[in-house]
Amino acid sequence: MTTVLLVDDEKLVLRSLEKTLLRAGFEVLTAGDCLSGWETFRANADRIDIAILDLNMPGFDGLPQAEAGLGLLKKVADVRPNLPVIILTAYDEVGKAREAVEGGARAYFVKGREQGLVELIGQILNR
Repeated sequence: MTTVLLVDDEKLVLRSLEKTLLRAGFEVLTAGDCLSGWETFRANADRIDIAILDLNMPGFDGLPQAEAGLGLLKKVADVRPNLPVIILTAYDEVGKAREAVEGGARAYFVKGREQGLVELIGQILNR
């Protein structure tokens, strides 16, 4: 079974995406901020197949931070450089997309189209 790490601070978004991914047959590990996302990743690093990280959420100090997800992306990539990562955001900003991909993300996805996310995961994992 494919294991997804899903990190997002918006509880409704997190729950909605988790349900969508579970229905699609994925095992889902969730976290609500960078620190808990990092802890969840470290505890499960060897079995996570793909990570989906929110762009804007509380950082490692627990305070809301623009682009905190890029910091988490960097830490994850240092441990698992080939792990596919998708950056989630509520805003479709080309500059942020480029920055996320330059930082090691495979893709950038705008929230609100859950089925599109399942399709994107399938494309990235070739399933």
